[in-house]
Amino acid sequence: MTGVGESVTDPYLWLEEVTSDAALDWAREHNEVAIGRFAASDRFRDLESRILAMLDTDTRIAYPGRRGSWLYNFWRDGAHPKGLWRRTSFAEYAKDDPAWEILIDLDELAASEDENWVWGGASVLRPEQSRALLSLSRGGSDAKVVREFDIESKTFVAPEDGGFFLPEAKSDMHWIDIDTLYVGTDFGPGSLTDSGYPRITKRWRRGTPLTEAETVFEGETGDVAVSAAYDHTPGYERHFVGRSTDFFNSEEYLLADDGALRRIETPTDASVSIYKDWMTVRLKSPWEVNGTTYPAGALIGADFGEFMAGSRDFDLLFTPDEHTALHGRGWTENHLLLVTLEDVQTKLYVLTPGPDGWTREPLADAPPMATTSVMNLDPLEGGDEFMLSTSGFTRPATLMTGSVGGPTEVLKTEPEFFDAAGVVTEQFFAESDDGTMIPYFVIRHRDQVGKPGPTIMSGYGGFEVSRTPAYSGAFGMGWLERGGTWVMTNLRGGGEYGPQWHTSVLKANRHKVYEDFSSIAKDLVARGITTHDRLGAVGGSNGGLLMGVMLTRYPELFGAIVCQVPLLDMKRYHLLLAGASWVAEYGDPEKPEEWEFLSKYSPYQNTRTDVKYPPLLLTTSTKDDRVHPGHARKMAALLDSEGHRYWYYENIEGGHGGAADNKQSAFQAALIYEFFTDMLM
Repeated sequence: MTGVGESVTDPYLWLEEVTSDAALDWAREHNEVAIGRFAASDRFRDLESRILAMLDTDTRIAYPGRRGSWLYNFWRDGAHPKGLWRRTSFAEYAKDDPAWEILIDLDELAASEDENWVWGGASVLRPEQSRALLSLSRGGSDAKVVREFDIESKTFVAPEDGGFFLPEAKSDMHWIDIDTLYVGTDFGPGSLTDSGYPRITKRWRRGTPLTEAETVFEGETGDVAVSAAYDHTPGYERHFVGRSTDFFNSEEYLLADDGALRRIETPTDASVSIYKDWMTVRLKSPWEVNGTTYPAGALIGADFGEFMAGSRDFDLLFTPDEHTALHGRGWTENHLLLVTLEDVQTKLYVLTPGPDGWTREPLADAPPMATTSVMNLDPLEGGDEFMLSTSGFTRPATLMTGSVGGPTEVLKTEPEFFDAAGVVTEQFFAESDDGTMIPYFVIRHRDQVGKPGPTIMSGYGGFEVSRTPAYSGAFGMGWLERGGTWVMTNLRGGGEYGPQWHTSVLKANRHKVYEDFSSIAKDLVARGITTHDRLGAVGGSNGGLLMGVMLTRYPELFGAIVCQVPLLDMKRYHLLLAGASWVAEYGDPEKPEEWEFLSKYSPYQNTRTDVKYPPLLLTTSTKDDRVHPGHARKMAALLDSEGHRYWYYENIEGGHGGAADNKQSAFQAALIYEFFTDMLM
């Protein structure tokens, strides 16, 4: 074991060289071992084939993004593995077999340009919708090439013809009008933050070189990023600038025509939204205003013009309690829709401003043990229409449409992709080490109740990310149908109970997340749901860090662990790719007082040779330019040197999601379930 905090040379630093021949050869050799062990059986191939068929089928819901009268969709299937960007009208979409206008075929583009293009999204010019900015990455990385696309002619606008184009970078671009953009990108030395995102935002006019774009705002190198955007709402056209000083704090400014900036004086950790006359503020910490203290997690509203003129009169729009948190919000043309979580289950409300204040009514029923999200709000051109998407662990997705004040109608439903007959969903609470009750969901066949069986628990616990019930055909096919039990945990660090559920475990209190997860593992055994030797755990990214801590701190609790695209070396994480942007979450290892608590759990610094670890599957992606693949590579090499039992698989493309297309997604899902089947059943 390497002593925590010792100044020694890391013998595996060479594995941080992402695309070096030596590192890639090392990864490929390890891939062959993992594939030979878990991906060579008929059982694996059958599961992979079923998952791929599910991902490729046209019976899935083609979720649209609404822009006025158009519904846009990006679609992958077996015939189009890289995907199609397409659009249709609402009337056509409502049909069982809608006709789509194909805007771009990414497979044809990649073949014609001999590039491994992966879709990164599109920004459509409003209101005319004649142009779009398309983001394309090589292999699935966060860094993307941005190209202007003529929607009417379905061709790219070449730079020599005045088209906007940005080379590969982590860029930020927003339309002002057809001839003008706000752009943040790699303008050269000193133009990026330590996290690798734009430090400078500029106004770029068509027909001028990027070098002549007008600087609008500059942040500091220690910031996470800066950006600028334009509000196209008729009669409320406004320019905004934002500066993210860390992952959870930002400063927002109103940008005047003469370039002057006026700070929007709200707490830096609050989430601010401005629509027409209204500003809504979701608080992450208590805020005292004019003698009134609004609690963390509250949503307050004010007249934006009056606020900027100095008024501090607010309406309290949502008040959290120990069971209820605000999960999301969005405007239709005349109403504000709220999504809340009550013990991690969804409730929907509609708020309406009027001369006598705000009214609040239920929006629509949300089924229990499921997640209902509000989508496709378009206050600019969509009136008061909305869509709702609902799914649960055993409930395939349903897409509904409605308008505030009227009924909702089912638009689309997905078929069942696994046999859920007899499968039940239950919610339990485990007591963590400090007495906090932590919720979790158990999904299993009713015949398993009362009999300990093979169980997988998943976790994340960070960045205020809420984990809510959702349908997964892959875990149904790969685990529930095989007689396994699935557990989804709602650890502190997430947002399931509001911002304090997250802020209570930042930095020095991070250990509480790991105590939450380990307490649920013990509770599962105490309830007779499983035994420690038949209990598996899985998590990715920040959840991969969680898995690394479970491996090194709580190895006796688990029979197998899958650790995906993980952070593991917390001594160097802030030096690798986007890691510097997460210092507000974890702490700064350069500061001795913060390395003191980081060092106690950093998996890479806490492996031991005198402890038996459960079998481990480590997965990552060469093209992940968010969480460096060096974390997983170095951990695998270290575990190997210490004689621990592990397997390693690295997708040579795929980005932070780990897969660049449906085939890769199906392979990785099947690999994970085959690993757990082999180890736990």
